[in-house]
Amino acid sequence: MDKKFCHNLKMARQSSGLTQKQVAMHLNVVESCYANWEQGRTEPNVDMLRKLGKLFNISLEDLINDDL
Repeated sequence: MDKKFCHNLKMARQSSGLTQKQVAMHLNVVESCYANWEQGRTEPNVDMLRKLGKLFNISLEDLINDDL
């Protein structure tokens, strides 16, 4: 998993004022699943990437490529 994505995911979550547990609840996944995305152990599928973008009000391009 790309370290930039993991970093951006964490920064987007923190900027939104949400905990990992809260994000997991919004996405209807277990907390460890979301935590693994932030830590780069696993990666979300395309559907989850879209949901993350919508939840954090960020484009997928920014989430994947830019420095947040």
